[in-house]
Amino acid sequence: MIEVSGLRFTYPGQKTPVLKGIDFSIQKGEIFGFLGPSGAGKSTIQKILIGILKQYEGRVSVMGKELNQAGSSFYEKIGVAFEFPNFYQRLTALENLNLFRSLYASETEEPEALLALTGLEDYGRTKVSAYSKGMKMRLNFSRALINQPDLLFLDEPTSGLDPVHAKKLKQLILNKKAEGKTILITTHHMQTAEEICDRVALIDSPRALKVQKGKKHVKVEYRSHRQLETAHFDLDQIGSSPEFLNLIKEHPVETIHSQEASLEDIFIEVTGRRLS
Repeated sequence: MIEVSGLRFTYPGQKTPVLKGIDFSIQKGEIFGFLGPSGAGKSTIQKILIGILKQYEGRVSVMGKELNQAGSSFYEKIGVAFEFPNFYQRLTALENLNLFRSLYASETEEPEALLALTGLEDYGRTKVSAYSKGMKMRLNFSRALINQPDLLFLDEPTSGLDPVHAKKLKQLILNKKAEGKTILITTHHMQTAEEICDRVALIDSPRALKVQKGKKHVKVEYRSHRQLETAHFDLDQIGSSPEFLNLIKEHPVETIHSQEASLEDIFIEVTGRRLS
């Protein structure tokens, strides 16, 4: 359903790429999760996959077509639920769903049935402005299903939901998988991913990973009486360490290295195996 290779993206006006060399594939009927902290690039990837961000580099194929060549029919086949729902606040839930329903040329679901599916059947004629965050998230999921999509993009789908409704929504997602739908979820909630995803991809910046997994000390190699010696110092407050200051003052220093982990070290720690 989705094949991505060499994906690279830089926001206009910025010099540093947000995404560099992203490769992954998602099979039909699979729930695939993107996990990572805020700012890691999860939502940027999703926006590229649904066609909002177009000036990317690399190859992005969705449902067998390069995304740059996708026409309006592409949007008839996908459903999207962003983390921050955006509805017409002065309209009721039913009025919102009927409005979005009218935008599709293909067959659509009945709004009343979708509201019942998400436990909002008693609030269909309530203005969205009176909805809580959790109710808006459930309405958001209903809207994503209205055009009977083959491919669902869900951004933090359980955000703002209490445990009971979060459990129900996760079951609805599993039900859609059972119907043959393909689902991509972006989240930083490990439990959500563990419970419903078939596969996950962890995304973070290399620097952040190396700092997080590395050791908080400095290795110093220096000469003492012509012999190469090694000393280690805590990185915190190293500038006020008498031992460190005396060493660099009294001995020829050959190397100083912080002990950050390599990407290979991190991969082995996370997966328990090497890439090769």
